[in-house]
Amino acid sequence: MVIVTRRPHTPIRPIWLCRGCGHPWPCGDAKLALLAEYERDRVCLFVYLAGLLGEAADDLGKLRPDDACSDAELFDRFLGWPSRSQSRASGHAN
Repeated sequence: MVIVTRRPHTPIRPIWLCRGCGHPWPCGDAKLALLAEYERDRVCLFVYLAGLLGEAADDLGKLRPDDACSDAELFDRFLGWPSRSQSRASGHAN
């Protein structure tokens, strides 16, 4: 019998890739987990992600100063998706 252990979809810092799947964090599975965890308090989700956005910008800027993600890309990666998720959940187009 082969036992498969699933790695959590948490960030590997300072490179900000997902420990579970290797995609840029937050990956799709991390986003689903965060939406479930913060289902009743979206403001706290945004506050949490905003803090991580700042840390990721610092980390990635130090690792690759000439090839870092743009501010807009990082903003969308960390804070754009919960807004889109909320719009879809409430039936509004985005």
